[in-house]
Amino acid sequence: MSEPRFSPHLAPYDNQLRRGRPLSPHLQVYRFALTMFLSITHRVTGVGVVLGTVMVMVWLGTAAAGPETYAAAQGFFGSWVGVFLILAWSAATLYHLASGIRFLMWDIGKGFGVEGARRSGIVLAVVWAVLTAVVWAIGFAAW
Repeated sequence: MSEPRFSPHLAPYDNQLRRGRPLSPHLQVYRFALTMFLSITHRVTGVGVVLGTVMVMVWLGTAAAGPETYAAAQGFFGSWVGVFLILAWSAATLYHLASGIRFLMWDIGKGFGVEGARRSGIVLAVVWAVLTAVVWAIGFAAW
């Protein structure tokens, strides 16, 4: 008598093995790579961009709410916590922008090979660092 190909009493992993289907590898089997780190960072900075944009929208909303509310918001954004949040948001936005351009280049087939991906990752890191330094220098000069 043959074994059943599927059993509701087995764990999904065991059912996949019985069916002869490939299993999705766990993260532990992957060797850490620059491209993997940059891709994960792109996703994380996307969340940071959204949260930071909400923060800026709230700040603009306080301007419409009246001078007292705006003064309170200015007090917060002028504190070290507010400055840190603004710097983090700007860094995340610039990284996400540069990384998004890299992904668009991949979409048209440029730099998609192993060596091209590594090279574009290094270019991404340099461009992001330079853009962030320039924006922060302009911001601090105007502050």
